[in-house]
Formats: sequence, C-alpha cells, structure tokens
Amino acid sequence: MTESNLPRTQAKAADVIVVGGGNAAFTAAHAAAVRGRTVLLLEKAPRELFGGNSYYTAGATRIAHAGLPDLVDFIEPDGRHAVTEVPPYSAADYIADMEKVTDGRNDPALTEVLAAEAAPGLRWLHSLGLKYRLMYERQAYERPDGSYLFWGGLHVGNVGGGEGLMQDHLAVAQRLGTEVRFGQDVVGLVSEGGAVVGVTVRRADGTEEELRADSVVLAAGGFEASRELRAEHLGPGWENAKVRGTPFNTGQMLTAALALGAGRAGDWGTCHSTQWDAFTPDNESNRELTNRLTRQSYPLGIIVNARGERFVDEGEDFRNYTYAKLGRAVLEQPGSVAYQIFDATLRPMLRAEEYDMPGVSVETAPTLEALAEKIGVDPEVLAKTVNDYNTSIDLAVPFDPNVKDGRLARTTPAKSNWATPLTAGPFYAYPVTCGITFTFGGLKSDTHGRVLDTAGKPIEGLYVCGEMLGGLFAGNYPGGSGLAAGVVFGRRAGSLA
Repeated sequence: MTESNLPRTQAKAADVIVVGGGNAAFTAAHAAAVRGRTVLLLEKAPRELFGGNSYYTAGATRIAHAGLPDLVDFIEPDGRHAVTEVPPYSAADYIADMEKVTDGRNDPALTEVLAAEAAPGLRWLHSLGLKYRLMYERQAYERPDGSYLFWGGLHVGNVGGGEGLMQDHLAVAQRLGTEVRFGQDVVGLVSEGGAVVGVTVRRADGTEEELRADSVVLAAGGFEASRELRAEHLGPGWENAKVRGTPFNTGQMLTAALALGAGRAGDWGTCHSTQWDAFTPDNESNRELTNRLTRQSYPLGIIVNARGERFVDEGEDFRNYTYAKLGRAVLEQPGSVAYQIFDATLRPMLRAEEYDMPGVSVETAPTLEALAEKIGVDPEVLAKTVNDYNTSIDLAVPFDPNVKDGRLARTTPAKSNWATPLTAGPFYAYPVTCGITFTFGGLKSDTHGRVLDTAGKPIEGLYVCGEMLGGLFAGNYPGGSGLAAGVVFGRRAGSLA
C-alpha cells in the first residue's frame, strides 16, 4: 500500500467520505448519516450533470416480494391495481435468475444478501423520502379484458425514472445534513499504517489536496467511459460502443484502489451492453433522452444484421434476462449495426417511450424489399430471411407477450417465444448499435462492502458499493438488479463506515 507524500493535515473533512454521485453513493451516505456520522459526498460531475449512471436509468429495481398485496405499503396508488396481477417473486427466484444469466459465475454470498435485502432496502429508502410505483409501461401488457399481468420478475421502479430517483436522493441528503460537493476530481486514496484515512482531490489548476475521514466509501462506477480501459479489458471493437450513461466513469478510483493493494472480483472482460439507437445525433450521455435511446421491444420482432441475416434468438427469454448481453452481439456484427424489424401489426405494441422517441432512427416502407433498399440491405436476402422465419412459425400456439408462450419459429437461429409472421405493411426497421452501460469487473469485498486486499484481508477504512463492487455479474445481468445492488450494498457499507 502506498503512503501519502502530500502535506498532512490532521483535521477531518468528515467522519465518512463517499466518492461517487449515483444511487449507491447516496444510499451509503444516507446510511452513514442516519447513524449520526458526518458525511461528505464527492461527485466528479458538475451539479448540472450529477447522478452517475443512475440518472440515465428507467429506475427499475428488482426485489423479492410475495405479490401485489406485499408491495402496496410503499408504492404509489394507481387505479389499475384493482385489475393487475403481479406474480410473487421469491428470494429463491432471484438467486436462480442471477445464477442463470451469469452461468453460475455470480458470487453466491453477495447474491444471497442481494435477494434478501433489496425489498427492505427500498422500504427504508421510501421511509426517507424516495417514491416507487409499478412500471406498467415497461413490464406489463394490457390484456384483452383490460387487466394487466406483470412479467419477468421486475415490477417496481422509481417515480420519475432515474431523474426522479436522483432528485429524491439529493433531497434526502440535504435533509440529513450530508455535504455534497460537485466537480470533485478524486484521483487517489490516502493511507497511513495500512489504513485508508482519506482521498486526494485534484483541483482545476492541477494542484492536489487531501481530504481526511475515518472511512472512505468508493461508489464511483466502472470504466465504461474510458476507451483505453475498454480496449484493455473488453478487447478490440469496444471503441465502437456508445456510452449510455455518465461520461465520468473512467475507472480512476478502480485504478487507485488496485494500486493500493485491493483485490479484483467479477468478470473484467464483460459488461452490461444493450441495443441502442444507432444514428440519432447526440446518442451518448444524453441527459434529456437518457434511457429512451434503448430499443427493448425486440422480443416481438426479429433482428437482422447489415447482411439481412438473423443472428440471435430474440425470444430466448423475457427481455429482462437477455437485453444486457445483446449489445455485445450487435457490436460483433458488420459495422457494429443491426436492424430491429417489425410490421404494422406489431408496431402498436412497441414501447412508446423508446420507439416514439423524438428524433428516433427508423426507416419505413410498404414492402420488405423497399425497406431493405432504405437500410442498405440486399432485398433478396432480407425477403428470404423473413420468409424462412414466417413459414417456420408454429401458428397453432397462441401468441401471448405476457408469458413465455412457446410460439416457436423453427429457423436458424430459432426464435423460442413470441414468433409472429411479419406480413402486414408498412414495415419498420430500427437501426441499433451497442450501448455500453457499466462494466462487470470491480473490487473484491466481503458481504458488508469492506474492500479486501489481494490476500483476502479487509483494508481498514475502505468500503465499496455500486458498480465498483465486483462479483455479482458476469456476461449478463437480470434487469433491475444493478439499482437493487446499489441500495443493498450501499446501505451495508454506509452502516459500517
């Protein structure tokens, strides 16, 4: 561990310093503040760009629960509740989903804590002032009888999405007396006698100062906004990915912690990446459109590459369990671009917030051949791809987007659910590329957020939460588990710091 060689000042800036400004950082700050600790939160972004990746989310948060009656105590009232079915989602279901999507590479101890404490964590935040609701527009389709059935284990989200989430967090921090400083470029950790005793902040003029505390909580995100670290850890081609969220997550504090002797955890070679609007101007770190640049109705249609060929099973599972790996699949296609194809029958079912987005990239044509011409795909190839798909569908199986209906297209690759013939013009093509959300590699910790060194021993005074915490995700990710993990491990870290 490196010792500080900057001029010492024994005065503490606070009992606890939190580095970062997203959901996990503020949750850790709240947990420390309610214990009576003085807290200083250092956010790299200026005030007008604060909120980390959390600001750019839809606010969806995965929790275990026993159905709608178990949720009404902390979600906003809604007249639709009377005609809504929310299937129970147990802690065992949560753990099984984590194991399924990561191919068993998730840390079992961290996962068990996540599944057990996500719901109590949201209730605690609600008691402090955060607001939650059922996410009808994202997680349920209206049935013919006017009722709603939620699907995919992901049901609850913040009022106002990511923007509402972070404004609520900031209001809570102000009420609890947490000092929040924006524009703070934290570049290092200060250690003495093997313990972390503060951080180093680089001022605008290039000079540095130490800020001291009893404990430091790292919640500064991954390295997805660094082209250099993406190339180093994710490999070639990732320079083409679009940064969905904050441009400030450059891995600076990961590097600082590793230099101090922290151990690594999680999968440093994979990340959360989605299908992202390919051609809309300003399609990176867009504060106005945020999550609306995603394209998440793909299970209803098909996805083809620039050669007019399908390359994934669009209906493998609910989008909650596949969307975070499909950005990588698109990145690997020619030009790192693909096209989601729908017909006039499917078009009304697409998520309005995404597919009716201002300035959305889309091409429309009365025939598939004309559509192919517009997107630069060989018309004969696209027509054959769609015909092979259409004629291979088992039409005897009813179509139902609220369940895994088993309506199979026996083509190559197969489509396992929700296969619907594309026959009714006009036809629509939405160009998508890879949008990178956050990286899965992080720091090694115990279940309380204490950072462990390379020998597996806690580094005194140093804690981690949020996307800097490694071990939960690898290769893929169940939707809503990132914000949930920020709540659970942010609360745990702040409760000890």
